[in-house]
Amino acid sequence: MSQVELKSLVLKSEDGRTYPMGRMSAVFKADLEETNSTLSVSEWWLEPNTEGPHIHQHPEAHLFYVIAGSLAVYLQDKGWFKAEKGSYIYIPGGQEHGFENRSDETVGFMSINTPGGFEKTIPNIVEYFDEHPLGDAKNST
Repeated sequence: MSQVELKSLVLKSEDGRTYPMGRMSAVFKADLEETNSTLSVSEWWLEPNTEGPHIHQHPEAHLFYVIAGSLAVYLQDKGWFKAEKGSYIYIPGGQEHGFENRSDETVGFMSINTPGGFEKTIPNIVEYFDEHPLGDAKNST
């Protein structure tokens, strides 16, 4: 196995690849090329009272870190719960999960996926939400 020399990466808050999805958006900060496929790092923002993707699963593990507001999160072994600013959520690969913003404020969280590669699905996800716009979130957690 050949070793790839990785370089340091510094991005300003406004830097990254932005993917608008109606009432939700993602900004990818680092992915396959920058990390030699080890992880991807993205920032997600949901407008007030916005549903997220329906409960789903994929092979990559997630680490969510809430950076603004209160995120409603679903995990298959915990059900729905509130994750306030500063909360850390680890989601193993293959586990059902979901998220949405059930509050009156914008919610933001960082998602670190491992291994990298999740970002390759984003163009299809953007297209899906163009055709199926996000609606209002549920009323309770």
